[in-house]
Amino acid sequence: MERESYSGVLLIGDPHVEGRVPGFRKDDYPQIVLEKLRWCLKTAAEQNLLPVILGDLFHVPRDNQNWLLCQLLAIFDPPVYGIYGNHDCRENQLTEHDTLSILVQAGKYHLLSEETPWQGTMQGRSVIIGGTSWGKKLPKSVEYESGVEPPLMIWVTHHDLIVPGYEEQGHFKPYEIAGVDYVINGHIHRHLEDVQKGQTTWVTPGNIIRRSRSDASRAHLPSVLKLEVTADGWKRSVIEVPHQAFDEVFYEEVLEETVEGVPSAFISGLAELQSRRTDTGAGLQLFLEKNLKQFNTTVADEVRKLASEVVSDANE
Repeated sequence: MERESYSGVLLIGDPHVEGRVPGFRKDDYPQIVLEKLRWCLKTAAEQNLLPVILGDLFHVPRDNQNWLLCQLLAIFDPPVYGIYGNHDCRENQLTEHDTLSILVQAGKYHLLSEETPWQGTMQGRSVIIGGTSWGKKLPKSVEYESGVEPPLMIWVTHHDLIVPGYEEQGHFKPYEIAGVDYVINGHIHRHLEDVQKGQTTWVTPGNIIRRSRSDASRAHLPSVLKLEVTADGWKRSVIEVPHQAFDEVFYEEVLEETVEGVPSAFISGLAELQSRRTDTGAGLQLFLEKNLKQFNTTVADEVRKLASEVVSDANE
């Protein structure tokens, strides 16, 4: 049963639940990510916080294993709130063919939007939590009927924001949204600096699990964002999600030297392919990434297409 009132909100970034082991992880990823979700929801319950997921609950939008869905149906009790991300939908919007729709129809995952926000009272203050899912247009302003005191308002999004450290990939510039105190954005898997626009603070907290073997992933500490309601507005803090050291989670990169003693991308890539037969074909993808630059664009694109088909067929 859902609580009638909360002390604040626990914002959970991009779980990417999947039945396979991604990238170069060497642990039981499917069980690890489910355990992290359980921990997040247990923490929310213990601290009287409303759990909200920032999109990309799933890593693939369809054909997720039944056992995985059964686990989530059990974990989301009481139900959670959230939006959908680009990995949750195949057609740039959620449809009945996407796995997340089953949780929505079952009443286990309440989709936040401008039309269907969460509205309630936290610590005696009126609070509104809305959201904009992947592929949807961000609002310029948000207006709701309120009492004597304006409500505290949070907005959750899943977009390519232009924020420090993500300028080249970003497409949307943060701006002030009248009435909104915090915009919490998913999609970007590492913590980045806030952007302040008028009364609106745009926050990129990062996600709760590391999927890729990279320098950015090594530096990221899986965590959730806690926003508590106070007499002055919001009190903000970060809670680290229990996790193992990076080197315990990921295989080391295989480096093979040439006769001249200089690591070769081609040789290292082959060595990685031979020693790391990952579930998702990460070794093949890394090998191609390092070596296709020597070919013209047409040839490189065809090779990538063939590799994608091979990996896709192998994972079905």
